[in-house]
Amino acid sequence: MGDTVFLTGGTGFVGANLARLLLEQGYRLKALARPGADLRNLDGLAVELVRGDLLDASALREGCADARYVFHVAADYRLWVRDPAAMYRANVDGTLAVIDAAGAAGCERIVHCSSVAAVKPPEGPEPADENSEYADPQKIVSHYKKSKFLAEQAALARARSGLPVVVVNPAAPLGPYDIKPTPTGKIVADFLAGRIPSYIDTGLNVVHVQDVAQGHLLAALKGRSGQRYILGGDNLTLKQVLETLAEASGRAAPRFKTPYALAYAFGAIDTARARLFGGEPLAPLDAIRMARHYMWFSSRKAKEELGYRPRPARQALFDACRWFANTGKAASHA
Repeated sequence: MGDTVFLTGGTGFVGANLARLLLEQGYRLKALARPGADLRNLDGLAVELVRGDLLDASALREGCADARYVFHVAADYRLWVRDPAAMYRANVDGTLAVIDAAGAAGCERIVHCSSVAAVKPPEGPEPADENSEYADPQKIVSHYKKSKFLAEQAALARARSGLPVVVVNPAAPLGPYDIKPTPTGKIVADFLAGRIPSYIDTGLNVVHVQDVAQGHLLAALKGRSGQRYILGGDNLTLKQVLETLAEASGRAAPRFKTPYALAYAFGAIDTARARLFGGEPLAPLDAIRMARHYMWFSSRKAKEELGYRPRPARQALFDACRWFANTGKAASHA
């Protein structure tokens, strides 16, 4: 058995793929799991479960004890929340708790999974890189993006204080084990279920989730403390994403493009309805506002410094399509 690693978020999408990679590479794996957590993503894996949440100091001490590397992947990833305070507790306070526990335990490397949500999106057609930063955090759209930005800033501050923290910024991962699903995976599930009648003019950077997992391990082995690395794949328009899903599934891609103003109006009404009457909005207003920018990014730094080599986004879309179709997620609104 190799070195011990501690993983938060192992029951989730990126974490489940990272857990499999770490085990394949011979690491002894400990994973944090909340009491009552859905453990399906870890079924059959040789994982030592540490019961507790991100603010459970005792559980974090137990997880970090004897760990060479700590991967903090757990996050509250939703584009609409009724109680934003809970998201900030998980994403910001939880990040600090994990990093401080790992630092106290003397772990060699702490990899914090941030997001391209913490990187200022490009204003024009050129992809943004790690040097693109928000001048005014108050202008960040959505509580999710703001919470990830604040968590990343806290992680980098800990690096400046001397802790061995490396930050990775995954783009829009797709692939297997997206059991919730994530907002990105929901695009695939909704497409397969015939719930995307039209599209808007936006773009995203699609990356295979297994490449994101590989990027985490490379960051632990080769990353520089205090640096952030974008883990992306290919920059695509939403129209290209849907056309590739159509090719993978045999379903027709939507042909109608919804004007941004109409999408915004629908999102505003739908979000207000959810807030007043309960349930979740079909099209959260924050998601519509985020779509105003093409979320295109460059992974050049990760490729040059870490040896990161993502596969084509087409494979991520085909694999995600296959996984959702096989697990029945496309048939039931998750």
